[in-house]
Amino acid sequence: MGRGVRGAGPTSRLLPLLLLLRLARGGAAGEPGADGLDVCATCHEHATCQQREGKRICICNYGFVGNGRTQCVDKNECQFGATVVCGNHTSCHNTPGGFYCICLEGYRATNNNKTFIPNDGTFCTDIDECEVAGLCRHGGRCMNTPGSFECYCMDGYLPSNGSEPFHPTTDATSCTEINCGNPPEMRHAILVENHNSRLGGVARYVCQEGFESPGGKITSVCTEKGTWRESTLTCTENDILEDDGIFNISIFNETCLKLNRHSKKVGSEHMYQFTVLGQRWYLDNFSHATSFNFTTRERVPVVCLNLYPTTDYTVNVSLLRSPKPHSVQITIATPPAVKQIISNISGFNETCLRWNIIKTVDMEEMYLFHIWGQRWYQKEFVREMTFNISTSSQDPEVCLELHPGTNYNVSLRALSSELPVVVSLTTQITEPPLPEVEFFMVRGGPLPHLRLRKAKERNGPISSYQVLVLPLVLQSAFSCDSEGTSSFFSNTSDADGYVAAELLAKDVPDDAMEIPIGDRLYYGKYYNAPLKTGKDYCIILRITSEWNKVRRHSCAVWAQVKDSSLTLLQMVGVGLGSMAVVIILAFLSFSAV
Repeated sequence: MGRGVRGAGPTSRLLPLLLLLRLARGGAAGEPGADGLDVCATCHEHATCQQREGKRICICNYGFVGNGRTQCVDKNECQFGATVVCGNHTSCHNTPGGFYCICLEGYRATNNNKTFIPNDGTFCTDIDECEVAGLCRHGGRCMNTPGSFECYCMDGYLPSNGSEPFHPTTDATSCTEINCGNPPEMRHAILVENHNSRLGGVARYVCQEGFESPGGKITSVCTEKGTWRESTLTCTENDILEDDGIFNISIFNETCLKLNRHSKKVGSEHMYQFTVLGQRWYLDNFSHATSFNFTTRERVPVVCLNLYPTTDYTVNVSLLRSPKPHSVQITIATPPAVKQIISNISGFNETCLRWNIIKTVDMEEMYLFHIWGQRWYQKEFVREMTFNISTSSQDPEVCLELHPGTNYNVSLRALSSELPVVVSLTTQITEPPLPEVEFFMVRGGPLPHLRLRKAKERNGPISSYQVLVLPLVLQSAFSCDSEGTSSFFSNTSDADGYVAAELLAKDVPDDAMEIPIGDRLYYGKYYNAPLKTGKDYCIILRITSEWNKVRRHSCAVWAQVKDSSLTLLQMVGVGLGSMAVVIILAFLSFSAV
């Protein structure tokens, strides 16, 4: 007893210090252990003192494993796999003492939060992208799939520039309305009605005079393949009648003649002689004369003449070898050419067109262009222009000034044609605009927040923004198109650099946002790790555009960090630790007095 009163030994000096440490951790005085010390005062910072069977023991907190006193290590809940821990269609992310789950792209959490812990029944459910109207563009219909969607053409439309199914963000496929074009010609029949050339359109024919269709009405239907269905019915000749030599002429389709005879039954053959003379009042030296014979057994023969446009013709038709020779003379004024003279139109070098022309006269032709451009990813973008060129070439070519990453419809019409030819062109994307960044040079100080501004989609749709951290010595050798840079946790992150953050374009606000380097958070699937003290870094912002299976990148150096210091969070931690050391030293000095 006396020795204890006279002076305090080493143990007695440490007791206040241990009490101070226990109070700093928020513990309360507990029962002493076998060594005379308070057990609760020895608990690890990630442990809790609990009473079991009359004794106080240290137990690691939830999410940590160890003996509770000298060791409490974070338990990686994600080690069993995201499906086991978080459920289907998820990614699992471990945190000190816990974890959180994120739904994969194309899925959302049932609690409508970005992150969740599945202890309340939350799970990831498929997002029905097809609820957004017009997702598959004009003529397309959307079909939802697990985690994504597919596009198909609606009835009455066919896919062009690609196949089905297609995705509007990665494929150039578009749906065009079915158009079967002009109905087919039918032997001994005349087209009398054609409502339209779209899907289900019906073309109706009647037999020429002297022919009939015993099976009923002759029709042809525009099919879902964009072609006219061939009719099973035909026009067959009536009984051949005896010709009395008298006939008259009617004109149809501007250059065709129908010879109507007054006849009785007979099976003979007849010959007609045609004499054709054409003149143009506006050209004194123009003359077109021809003569030919035509033999037929038909009672109402039809002859189409090969006539020049914009010409006045006199046509004399005589029936030869007939008991009663008969002649009829008529006049025909042909209109300007209205048939299509453009054929085999095709694109090359992405923005150029070439075609052939079908003309009987070698003369200069004028071509009228009407160009209309649109971007699915930029609704306000519309480009329309018109111009014309003149050439006497039989194989013209022209290169157009088109914007990248755009779908174009080009209407080309020859001045001597009535209808235009329409062709579609799709230009590939080019590099996105360079990132607009404020460059920082940091020497031995904390790195400021980096300000990210959204780029304009001038050359194609922007898909993502990435923050890359590289050793400074690799800056000059870095290629912006390189896609080999991996996450911080790869084996080569220190040597080759890593992706610190990735943001999808849709998640970047229109004004700006700030990204603190080294805040230990996940941006997308990438971990934003703190920079290592004393090393030199180069921080790069990369913008990626992706469309039609083509990727393009643009990069800018955001910051150079030389002799990197601790980040703001690390500085706070060091400051608190230093304060604790100062308190302990002061207390020891006071006790020793």
